[in-house]
Amino acid sequence: MRSPDASWVRRERLANLTAEQKQRFLPLCPDFVIELRSPSDPLPTIEAKMHEYVENGALLGWLLDPESRRVHIYRPGEQVRVLENPTEVSGEPELQGLVLDLKQVWEPGF
Repeated sequence: MRSPDASWVRRERLANLTAEQKQRFLPLCPDFVIELRSPSDPLPTIEAKMHEYVENGALLGWLLDPESRRVHIYRPGEQVRVLENPTEVSGEPELQGLVLDLKQVWEPGF
């Protein structure tokens, strides 16, 4: 069992769960996951976690690394894409319209 820092699951997948299952840790892998690396997290450990999400059904994953100002983007069947010091990251095409402004991630207290 894994618990990302943030996640999203398609409504139709949630509809297949019982009311009891929805009250607990969901018995499924989210469609979209975000991990925010803290200074104490070894990068290889978080990278392995992200690969595990994709292997178990996640369609999109973002690993945000404030220390290096990098975003690692994970998708099934693709190489990890790394963005260097981006100001935003888009969820397109999986999550149309989702754009995360990274100013507050890179500069806490902004």
